[in-house]
Amino acid sequence: MLRCALEEALAAWPPERGAWERHVFWGDEEPAPRFWELLSLEELFGASRAIVVRQAQLWPAAVWKKLSRAIARPSARAWPLFCLEGEWEKRRPRLPAHITRLRCFAFADGRGWVWRGEGLSERDLGRHVRARARALGLSFAPDALEQFCASVPPDGLAIENELRKLLLMAGGATVDTAMTATAGWSPECNVFACIRRLEQGDLAGAWRELARGEDDDRLLFSLLALLARDWRLLWQLLAGEDVRLHPSDAAAKRALAQRLGAAGVARGFAVLADAEWQVKSGRRSPAQALESLAVELATLCAPARSS
Repeated sequence: MLRCALEEALAAWPPERGAWERHVFWGDEEPAPRFWELLSLEELFGASRAIVVRQAQLWPAAVWKKLSRAIARPSARAWPLFCLEGEWEKRRPRLPAHITRLRCFAFADGRGWVWRGEGLSERDLGRHVRARARALGLSFAPDALEQFCASVPPDGLAIENELRKLLLMAGGATVDTAMTATAGWSPECNVFACIRRLEQGDLAGAWRELARGEDDDRLLFSLLALLARDWRLLWQLLAGEDVRLHPSDAAAKRALAQRLGAAGVARGFAVLADAEWQVKSGRRSPAQALESLAVELATLCAPARSS
């Protein structure tokens, strides 16, 4: 999402000659001398420089005060972009007071040098997909758009890759449900197959899928994000809402929601939250959290068996 915003901004402000040189710095460490040099350097025949600062909200007050002096007289060949990627509240980023109180922040914001990124959530997924499809010149039939949004996770890179696949497949035609049915996304193991196994109470099958993954950290958080989406759908089904489900999964999801009931779905949410908390608090490794998550969810979702 940041890459798309940067491409649009740089296209709107082409350099006098040549192409923009791109330099990336991170807010979790003090800016190197090279950063200040790129920001202020004036060269008659030098290249134009796009200077991207990721997680800029992490810089301490001392750095921002120095930055305030540096961008008061910016180089004509420097185009900085300060990316605010921290936590959000009420659709706005939570920013430290030492940033918002500085005049340089308002100045940079007014020049288009500040990018605010909350990331992609379920709430914004449809809007994001429609915007990217328009940008790529891709048109969807209404049912196909709903099916596509139901089949991809709230992950900007996954969505972009799937849209580009459909662009090649459609060849200028409108995307229909037959095309979107081919969409799929998996980081390493088949996450969707793993979820189906867990929701069927098939722990052995889930273990086989998980064993194919190599990066436990990445796999765990991908799995948690997709499971959270599924659990919200189950809750909506119990609440009697009109939920659009993939035709191949609809019957199983409805049956699972009825089998779990409100108490079971609530327990599932607690299992997901606990797995994330255990890792982020350092109490368990991602591999241990994956093991516990699989056992608890498969046990919760297992159909009742007669004695």
